[in-house]
Amino acid sequence: MASIEESEPMLVTSQGGEKRVCPEKGEEEEGDLPPKRPRVQNDQKNGGQSHQDEEEEPEGNGSEGEDGEEDGETFADMMKHGLTEVDVGILKFVSDHEGFSGILKERYSDFVVHEINKQGKTVQLDDLSIPPEVEEVQEAQQQQTDESDVLTEEQKQQLGELQLFKNKEGNVSIEVEDDTKEKRTLIHKAIKTQFPGLETKTEEREGHKFIVAYHAAGKKALAAPRKHSWPKKRGSFCHFVLYKENKDTMDAINVLSKFLRLRPNLFSYMGTKDKRAITVQEIAVLKITAERLAHLNKCLMNFKLGNFCYKNHPLKLGELQGNHFTVVIRNISGTQEQVQQAMTSLKETGFINYYGMQRFGTTAVPTHQVGRSILKNDWNEVVDLILKPRPGAEKGYLVRCREEWAKTQDPEAALKKLPIKRCVEGQLLRGLSMYGKKNIITAFGLIPRNNRLMYIHSYQSVVWNTMVSRRIEAFGLKAVEGDLVLRGGTAHHLTAEEAESHSIHDIVMPLPGFDVIYPSHHVGKGYREMLSADGLDIDNMRHKVKDYSLAGAYRRVIIRPSDVSWEVIQYDDPKISLVHTDVEKLEDKPAPVFNTEGKYRALRMEFSLPPSTYATMAIREVLKMDTSIKNQTQLNTTWLN
Repeated sequence: MASIEESEPMLVTSQGGEKRVCPEKGEEEEGDLPPKRPRVQNDQKNGGQSHQDEEEEPEGNGSEGEDGEEDGETFADMMKHGLTEVDVGILKFVSDHEGFSGILKERYSDFVVHEINKQGKTVQLDDLSIPPEVEEVQEAQQQQTDESDVLTEEQKQQLGELQLFKNKEGNVSIEVEDDTKEKRTLIHKAIKTQFPGLETKTEEREGHKFIVAYHAAGKKALAAPRKHSWPKKRGSFCHFVLYKENKDTMDAINVLSKFLRLRPNLFSYMGTKDKRAITVQEIAVLKITAERLAHLNKCLMNFKLGNFCYKNHPLKLGELQGNHFTVVIRNISGTQEQVQQAMTSLKETGFINYYGMQRFGTTAVPTHQVGRSILKNDWNEVVDLILKPRPGAEKGYLVRCREEWAKTQDPEAALKKLPIKRCVEGQLLRGLSMYGKKNIITAFGLIPRNNRLMYIHSYQSVVWNTMVSRRIEAFGLKAVEGDLVLRGGTAHHLTAEEAESHSIHDIVMPLPGFDVIYPSHHVGKGYREMLSADGLDIDNMRHKVKDYSLAGAYRRVIIRPSDVSWEVIQYDDPKISLVHTDVEKLEDKPAPVFNTEGKYRALRMEFSLPPSTYATMAIREVLKMDTSIKNQTQLNTTWLN
């Protein structure tokens, strides 16, 4: 199974919108986010679990992340229909310390993720300079430009304002006084070289020729990049470090693609990082100079690009060693002794390697329900789950789209209700419109492959979580006969004698599939029972659509973080940053100074995790809390009242 590298998504939505100066025309933006932070509290009776069986909706669908009016219920009302941890099999803890409360991600900088590359080095943004070899090339280009600089200072100012979206007209017209093809070509090249992100065209007005500069958009923005001379000795791929706030990796790459007029698939990366955090990771792009990339630092806020170098290879998904997290939990209630006990347990024992809540969606239809229907080959139900009206607050146009579909079952009519077609609902409706309701598999294929696979991986994840909870309940934190361990990548059943020489940290559990074996104790039979209850045959996990055939995989039951450290810090101002970010260091801003006494106390923790593990599950173990947005929203509502 293709694993999803996790740079822990946020538990609660963040305050404020995107701060970028250069919004993209037609780009899908996050809607307004709730201004308050849920306070994370623990329930001493049941570890913060809620025993309500509610439903939730696929991530990546149109109900979030799109422009449009907020409509209907409040965020808190919407989350009444969300999932809790119990609903997705997250039931157990490994430690017996008393939990305590705190506020997660009050600021973006309260959750910082640094990628750890395959050499084991933590990726950091600490250099914005352009590599010397690029500077030499640029000097030669600059000499050519200086010899025939065709743009006046006034024109450069106008083009600069246009590039930063400060030009109300949306374009700049430059009259070609000495009209020759060579002169026009020079102007075209000068604009595109000096002002990346702008496109040009020639227009004739009343016998005079003008070159009009405007922002690339639509098909032209995604057209193949123009071929520039590329030195043979220079590596074909420019690798750089991307620092970002409040954008997930794919959104960030889409923004960079639009400004550079590239296809997004020219970028490569080792893992996707979360939106609601500050994250630092390595990116590679084919045949784009560091100078062009560095120029984006002038017009993009909440992004910073640096540490440029040229290599002969792209990056590959999954070839990282993991991620290093710096997490601040504010206004904690725990005593020094409670914190010490909780963090010592995390360091020495670890936490159950559950798939976190963000794996299962955020509103009214859980991703794993859609995944189950795909695996059952029940395509009418797949369509119904994605398109039917559902409880909870959604954008008004989505509500209207769903109502239209429920009323008419007409994909074209429902599609007309969507101003933005790139959401999952829009892609599915477009497919149904093109191929008809009798060709749902083909229509469903218009949804990007990663989004489609997310559904079935989500189903595997809920099965894994449920079975691991049963395993911990039945046998606790020791290896037993019938457990599975990996030997050279192959799973092996432990004998009673072998179990004596293994620990819980050696044990793996399978995600269901056609190429795995199951524990030989009674928990192994639980897999068959759970899939059978869902209408699936565990002995036949191959699907007639190859993409949806599940080979399965093995996942460690317990993860012990490395590089664990922590401190309790005092502060008075809830708005003050408690983390010194890479950008603040580059700008020589002072590190935060902590008081010996303060109105509030915060737990600042650092730890490293391997790929495809969830930092929220580590935090859950420390605080003994339910990490679902539903639970935290309910707690927040109670706390605020």
